[in-house]
Amino acid sequence: MQKRLRRTMMFVPGNNPSMMRDAHIYGADSIMFDLEDSVSLAEKDAARLLVYNALKTIDYGGVEKVVRVNPLSTEFGRADVEAMVRAGADVIRMPKTETAEEITELEEEIERVEKLAGIPVGRTLIMAAIESALGVVNAYKIATASKRMMGIALGAEDYCANLKTTRSKEGSELLLARQTIVVAARAAGIDAVDTVFSNLNDMDTFKEEVRFIKQLGFDGKSVINPRQINPVNEIFTPTTAEIDKAKRIIAALKEAEAGFSLEPGRNEITPDEMALTTVGDTPEEANGFGLLDTGTGSMEKVHVTNGKLDEAINQVNHDGTTNMLAFVIIGPNRYEVKGDTLTDC
Repeated sequence: MQKRLRRTMMFVPGNNPSMMRDAHIYGADSIMFDLEDSVSLAEKDAARLLVYNALKTIDYGGVEKVVRVNPLSTEFGRADVEAMVRAGADVIRMPKTETAEEITELEEEIERVEKLAGIPVGRTLIMAAIESALGVVNAYKIATASKRMMGIALGAEDYCANLKTTRSKEGSELLLARQTIVVAARAAGIDAVDTVFSNLNDMDTFKEEVRFIKQLGFDGKSVINPRQINPVNEIFTPTTAEIDKAKRIIAALKEAEAGFSLEPGRNEITPDEMALTTVGDTPEEANGFGLLDTGTGSMEKVHVTNGKLDEAINQVNHDGTTNMLAFVIIGPNRYEVKGDTLTDC
């Protein structure tokens, strides 16, 4: 399945049997077996056989199994693809992708092998690594070149070499590529995975970079060592506040779908009113127009300023008690109302 958690994708050299045996125990969401840059020319065939046997014999549980093959333009590429599709790899990662045509060619090769091997056509997904200026320029075309595409990733080392520059601590030379890849992935509806951070002795800078790329919109990061997995997973795991906000949005959507009666004009929020509506992390930051629900089966439009209704509502029950619950839905948030004041539910 294309949509799944991909916070961490750990590189595993295809010529390292011990790492292949234990790769799934460290908590990475995906394992990427590498047949390309980490394997010398003399070891290409042996590494292909090692990864094939690992995929066929080791139970990696629910960890996604990705294989970075050699480009199809090399003498090793097609043999890599055939072996890895037959072995049951979940994803074939194409390195140094620059055009959509390369993805089309890869898809045709994968489909050919699936048909020959009796594997359901479409089972094997594709990921593209973008590692050059041309690849960045064509990012959206690459991202939409096949329905098998599950993600695009930045390969920073080759990208910097292509730009005739070097990687810096602050990463300014990567900003355009990172933003372009995230935008292309979002437009295509697939994942974006950031490049590796190779200095294992500088975990503080590593964590800063992870927080930065999460803010840019990436779904996860490639890692090269098990020590990097937990920090990335923790940073990409939603906070309690983010989970609570998501629950409020879901609750508001369910209430909206439940079918409240809406009286035209009285509780219809116009596009202009929506444009004036803002919410924040606290009730006091809510401003604009919302819908008041007092449990009567209908909703009434109200105006809120800094978390307060323009007019207090009457919360007195028929028996004289004052515990009648009322709520205001404003933007994605749902607040309880006490008199004229919004509070957290």
